[in-house]
Amino acid sequence: MLKKNNFSLILSFLTLLALGLFLVSCNDALSGLDPTDSGETSEETYSDSSFVATDWTDATHSKNADPNFDLIFDDSQVQRIDLVVTSNRWQLMLDDMTSKYGSFGSSGNRPGGGLTELDEDPIFVPADVFYNGKQWYKVGIRFKGNSSLQSTWQSGNLKLSFKLDFDEFEDQYPQIDNQRFYGFKKLSLKNNYNDTSFLREKVAGDVFRNAGLAASHTAFYAVYLDKGDGPEYFGLYTLTEEVDDTVIDTQFSSDKGNLYKPDGDAASFMNGSFDVDEMVKKTNEDEADFSDVKQLLSVLHDGSRTSSPETWRQNLDAVFDTDVFLKYLAVNTTIQNWDTYGRMTHNYFLYNNPSTGLLTWIPWDNNEALESGKNGGSLPLDFSGLSSTQWPLIGYLYQDPVYKAKYEQYLQETIDGPFETSSMQALYSQYSSLVESYATSERNGYSFLRSSSEFSSAINSLKSHVSSRAAAVANYLK
Repeated sequence: MLKKNNFSLILSFLTLLALGLFLVSCNDALSGLDPTDSGETSEETYSDSSFVATDWTDATHSKNADPNFDLIFDDSQVQRIDLVVTSNRWQLMLDDMTSKYGSFGSSGNRPGGGLTELDEDPIFVPADVFYNGKQWYKVGIRFKGNSSLQSTWQSGNLKLSFKLDFDEFEDQYPQIDNQRFYGFKKLSLKNNYNDTSFLREKVAGDVFRNAGLAASHTAFYAVYLDKGDGPEYFGLYTLTEEVDDTVIDTQFSSDKGNLYKPDGDAASFMNGSFDVDEMVKKTNEDEADFSDVKQLLSVLHDGSRTSSPETWRQNLDAVFDTDVFLKYLAVNTTIQNWDTYGRMTHNYFLYNNPSTGLLTWIPWDNNEALESGKNGGSLPLDFSGLSSTQWPLIGYLYQDPVYKAKYEQYLQETIDGPFETSSMQALYSQYSSLVESYATSERNGYSFLRSSSEFSSAINSLKSHVSSRAAAVANYLK
């Protein structure tokens, strides 16, 4: 039996221990130390949380505002956006990149160089965004991309792409709860990797949307970054609308459907390739329901494809928007884009459209479009050389005479409409005049452009390319 004094001492000790644990937990909560929530290291705190969001208005910052596409995605000008991040937080971003991909300007962590396969994105840190004289507070910014990000980093080029999330840190900064940027929660600033024309991402997006397909809006922006020593020109970027934000919200009847960004073998839809880890969900992540993409795989490879094509088409049309896919395929193959399905197992989304119940194709990441390309080059119009078993969404549909006829109809519509030669060449002239001074004034170490003549040459190549593609389609259809 414990003596009274001993019991009191033990009770006091337990009380102090509980108080200590409580204070530690409070400090952790205030500091936002959970790296899965904040993307920050344990050294980073949020001591700058006592501010007043004086520039906040409903139209500019509120979740209730409709996205202002006319302002943010204005095709008639190059707009300026400023990112301001503390030197400590900028260093955290650089240190994180070094830990993932090796020292800046080196060949990376892998023996002999090459790309590193990682399942995690670079970290977010809080930064302030300034645009048209207004401030957005503690916006989450991080570097974005996969092979383009690694290649840019390893080449010693600091013109890296950014992802912006305007309420990423709302738990740490209650003042920015549901903060939006003229109605947008997320946006990407793409660095026009490997594109000396600076137009490919922008123009390809225009063509897809002008063809009536769901695709991201894009616009040209001059990006300045202040990491403690004043604003520095980081270069001419393409601001890109995020699919899991306003694309599915405004270009479909509802944003409640399953949105997938497939990446890896499963993205090919080869028979037996299904893997939930590679069918990356961007909506409804907590729901373990992948039945729609599993059904597409099953129907696609069903034996009725050869034994009863009409039955096969009916079943496929009941789960997959084949009309949208065939139109996308015609546009994509006409304009040429090798860095997507048919050559690479990434760079597209599938959305289960709530109004139709059909999985619908959405193109993504078009900086390598409008050229023959690498890794075997863009697919020919007749898909000769394509392995149908490796890329069945193309191969099997093209082998079906009904689907093939529809694909060929969309080829003609593409060169007559959204990719008509004279209108495209005029658009190239318009955009190149708009961006030339911003492109050719990029700084060494923050650019993929080596000279102003390289820019002019790239524009001329685009103008020649559209003529050659019209001729290629005409010859194919004969």
